[in-house]
Amino acid sequence: MLDTLVRRKGTADPRERPRTRSVPAAPLAVALALALLAALTAAVSWGSTNIPAGEVWGVVLRRLSGEAPRPGTDDLIVWQLRVPRALLAALVGAGLGLVGTAMQALVRNPLADPYFLGISNGASLGAVAAIVLGLGTGGTLGLGLSGAAFAGALATFALVWAVARRRGGFAPLRLVLAGVAIGQFLSGFTSYLVLQAGDEQQTHSVLFWLMGSLSGASWPLLAVPAVAVPVTLVWLQARARGLNALIMGDETAAGLGVDATRLRRELFTLTSLLTGVLVAVSGAIAFVALMVPHACRLIVGGDHRRLLPVSALFGALLLVVVDIVCRIAMDTQELPVGVVTSLIGAPALLYLLDRRLGSGS
Repeated sequence: MLDTLVRRKGTADPRERPRTRSVPAAPLAVALALALLAALTAAVSWGSTNIPAGEVWGVVLRRLSGEAPRPGTDDLIVWQLRVPRALLAALVGAGLGLVGTAMQALVRNPLADPYFLGISNGASLGAVAAIVLGLGTGGTLGLGLSGAAFAGALATFALVWAVARRRGGFAPLRLVLAGVAIGQFLSGFTSYLVLQAGDEQQTHSVLFWLMGSLSGASWPLLAVPAVAVPVTLVWLQARARGLNALIMGDETAAGLGVDATRLRRELFTLTSLLTGVLVAVSGAIAFVALMVPHACRLIVGGDHRRLLPVSALFGALLLVVVDIVCRIAMDTQELPVGVVTSLIGAPALLYLLDRRLGSGS
C-alpha cells in the first residue's frame, strides 16, 4: 500500500509527499530497460532454431533501414515470427503492470487485478464464443478472435458500470461487488461454451487461449497495443499525484483538490479498455497484473510517479522472460504463458505478502 503520510502528532498531512523506499527509481528504470533489451534479443535469438544475436540485430537494422530482405529462412524467422512475438510480450507485460497498478489505486485494494472487475472474464467469453461459433480468423489468435474478445470486454465494462452506478455514486465497494458477481456469471457461461465445443481441436484451442498465449503474434496484431499501452502510461503518469491522493481516501483527495469520483470513473474506463485490448491479443494471463505492482512497491515505494514506469518496465521484462521459457522448456510443444506465470506468480506473491505482513505494512 501507499506509504502513509504522517504528521509529527500522528495525523495524516496531505501536503507532504509519500515516503518511498531507498532504491532510486531512475537508475532502476535504466537497469530494467537494459535488461528488457537483452531479454528481447534473447527472445528473438533463442528457439527451435537458434540465431546468433549479431545476425538478429543485422536483420532488424536492415529491415528498419528499408533494405531488401536477404534470401534464406533466418530473415523470415526473425522479422515475421520472433520480433512481433517478443514485442507483443513486452507490450502485454507492460500493459498488465500498468493495469494492476491503476486498478489497485482505483479500488484501494492491493489484491485487485483485471479479473477483479470482470473485464477479463468478459473478454474470455467473447473469445471462446468466437472459437466455438467459428468466428475467429487467421489462426487461434486471429484478428476476428481479438475483435470478439475486445467486444466482450466492452460489453462487460458497460454492464459493470451500469450496475455500479445504479443507485448513484461510484463507490469502490459497489464497483468491486458488481465486477466480481458479473465476472463469476460470465465465467460460468464460458465453461458452458467450452463443454459445447464441437471437436477435440476446438476444445484444445479454447483451453490454450484461456491459459494465455502469444503464439498468434503478428505485425497487424501489434498495432492497437503499440498505441494503447504508451498512451495509457502517459495518461496515468500525468495523474500520478491524483492516484497518490485517491489511495489515501476520498477526504484526503478532496483536501488536495482531486475529484475522487471523476478520477475513479476515468480510471475504470481506461483500465477496462486496456484490459480488453490486452486480453484480446494474448488471452487471459494470470498473476502479472497482481504481482508486478506488489514487487515494485517493495522496491520503490508507493509514489505512483515512480511506481508506474517501473511497473511497466518490470511487467514487460517478466513476460518476455516467461515467453522464452514457454517456447524452449519442452521440445514437442509450447507451454501456455498463463501456466508459467501462475507457477511463478503464486509462490512469489505469497513471499511478497509474507514480507509485507512481517514488516507490519
